[in-house]
Amino acid sequence: MSQETSAPRSREGSRDNGMAVRAAAARALAPVITGKGSLTGLDDHQVVARDRALFKALCYGTCRTLPRLEALAGKLLDKPFKARDADIQALLLLGIYQLLYLRIPAHAAVGETAGAARLLGKEWATRVLNGCLRRLQRESAEMQAEVDRDSAVALLHPPWWLETLRQAWPNDWRAICEANNTSGPMTLRINRRHGDREAYLNRLIAAGLEGRLCSHAPEGITLEAPVDVHALPGFSEGHASVQDESAQLSAMLLGPALAPRPGARVLDACCAPGGKTAHLLELFDIDLQAIDSDAARLARVEDTLTRLGLAATLAEGDATTLDWWDGTPFDAILLDAPCSGSGVIRRHPDIKRLRRPSDIPKLTELQARLLDNLWPLLRPGGTLLYATCSVLPEENAEQIERFLSRKPDAVASTLAGMAWGRPSGAGRQLLPQPDSHDGFFYARLEKRPA
Repeated sequence: MSQETSAPRSREGSRDNGMAVRAAAARALAPVITGKGSLTGLDDHQVVARDRALFKALCYGTCRTLPRLEALAGKLLDKPFKARDADIQALLLLGIYQLLYLRIPAHAAVGETAGAARLLGKEWATRVLNGCLRRLQRESAEMQAEVDRDSAVALLHPPWWLETLRQAWPNDWRAICEANNTSGPMTLRINRRHGDREAYLNRLIAAGLEGRLCSHAPEGITLEAPVDVHALPGFSEGHASVQDESAQLSAMLLGPALAPRPGARVLDACCAPGGKTAHLLELFDIDLQAIDSDAARLARVEDTLTRLGLAATLAEGDATTLDWWDGTPFDAILLDAPCSGSGVIRRHPDIKRLRRPSDIPKLTELQARLLDNLWPLLRPGGTLLYATCSVLPEENAEQIERFLSRKPDAVASTLAGMAWGRPSGAGRQLLPQPDSHDGFFYARLEKRPA
């Protein structure tokens, strides 16, 4: 059945503008549906300002519901489009998405989506798209019921993802899928250097914005509805940042190692885009070095710290090597390891299409290399916090279990009885929750004193 959700309404404007935003969305989606690109770095400035919310809703919503859209497209087409016409396939998927999920008048969803083919230089496709979408209008209920007999279609996840989640979480896999199919809330991290979150919540209310205090993150506020960051009071001055509640818990877990040690030497490995880096600097008087192997992403960290008025030593470096290290041990290390992203699918729905089963063993091997390379850099008595935005045990509890078996001087010290997440081996696992936090894993490890 259709699952209509709230989305930006199409605004008044010329028919050409309506076609332009759909053509732009088709261009952005074509690499995703062919497995050759992602929505990372999606540039909404290619459309006029008033259409940017619609542009994002079209791109992310289509990716989120892709299995059902493609199944319906298969019913509507006599034969598939040729590979060179992936942009037209994307337009068809966009049209189906609008008819089933967005509060856009059907005549606009059909007419402006079909007309967008002209802006792609493929006028021949307008008649095909128009016919397919009008047929869907007539036969929507029957077609959806038919394709939804396939659980991969009904739950909007490729079959291998369903099986992987079912094996990992036999009692929770369906709830994980349902959470993945939501858009996820906008959560803020309040910079305590400029006041507490209760005071900031009052500032939000005064600005006409509604929010609620996060249950687990002491600096967190979740907004009732997402807004442009520049609508947030004091955003440009560094009073608040956007960061999921789960990601904010890293500072809480590292706190016992940092709070009693002014000037503690800390490494943030794989630091981009810099949210956790900034959070540590907001809370603790530390000497922080942050590294990342991607120069462009490292520049984002620098921009974030500049906005917040914070300072750290930033260096481009591969955390599986030691080229960047000056030889001085660290008191604490944060390893936010590259992972499958299975806990943040709702924020990056293209993961469902782009990730492959063969990626998981490669990622677990990389995570193990990172752990083994960074552990000797930690002073005796120091703390390493391992974090992923994954819900897969092989990247999380099983990864840490293998590490502990290799390192007799490593001791798990993840706090028991926390109000958030659930015990998972030597760590703690959060599963994605609708209207709340993303999926995340944490394991705190201490090096035995010499």
